[in-house]
Amino acid sequence: QTVPEELQNGGGFGYVVAFRPFGTVSWMQTVVASPDAARYVFRNETLPPFSPYEVKVGVYNNKGEGSFSPVTVVYSAEEEPTKAPTTVSARSLSASDVEVSWSPPLENQHKGRIQGYEVRCWRHDEKEENAKRIRTVGNQTSAKVTNLRGNVLYHLAVRAYNTAGTGPSSAPVNVTTKKPRERLTSLIETNRTSVELSLPFDEDYIIEIKPFSDGGDGNSSEQIRIPKISRRWNARSSTSLIETNRTSVELSLPFDEDYIIEIKPFSDGGDGNSSEQIRIPKISNAYARGSGSSTSNACTLSAISTIMISLTARSSL
Repeated sequence: QTVPEELQNGGGFGYVVAFRPFGTVSWMQTVVASPDAARYVFRNETLPPFSPYEVKVGVYNNKGEGSFSPVTVVYSAEEEPTKAPTTVSARSLSASDVEVSWSPPLENQHKGRIQGYEVRCWRHDEKEENAKRIRTVGNQTSAKVTNLRGNVLYHLAVRAYNTAGTGPSSAPVNVTTKKPRERLTSLIETNRTSVELSLPFDEDYIIEIKPFSDGGDGNSSEQIRIPKISRRWNARSSTSLIETNRTSVELSLPFDEDYIIEIKPFSDGGDGNSSEQIRIPKISNAYARGSGSSTSNACTLSAISTIMISLTARSSL
């Protein structure tokens, strides 16, 4: 920042810019005679991109020189990456998500610092300039692209970037998202305030409730999502997963451990939302002493097999 006129303390005010390559001893100096100057450009065609320099700025006027500012480190301009990532591949994770991975350019074959990578993803019937873009940071070499359409062919390409811009793009790779499971809708009409549903536990379900009359249907309630049975050990051990099409499962749990259980539906199109966590507190082995029990605790967890829905009639209908 420039020095205000009231602090220049005399005529002939200007700046002295001192700089040197980082790690060297000798300073180079230049004089900037204008009191309104706020920048100085040093040009050196042999300077490598993104080279660090130490810089300090002093002041002077007709009476002499003032003190220098503290030393700061600045960098010369960057050069954008010159090579594309290699071995790009993609795989479908679900009806809406794909994962793309790649390898960085070889160190001795490219110029320009790599700050991260830009992934572009576009449908086969779209133009590449309309591609969805995702940026990673650092040396991450994979990314997940979400919110895609099911059973659709996509093209993906990857390129490196830094503050100077983006480098050349890799050749596009193709991937088709998984086909979503067909969602069948069933309608139950009743004049009661409860209904019993028997649902096989091999699919995800969404239930909505709304009143109806001869005059038409009312507004739907909030969606009720029916949560796959999974088992997750505590933080000291790995996650254990159980897949079943039944509505209950028996877990043999060793004593002296805490457990967290989550239940969620799944299909070829992906997993549904997890239920709230069910916490099973630690059961001490002392409870089993003298009872003839084994050292494991058998716990039966029942998922939702029968759903009771209560309705409250609205006076406006």
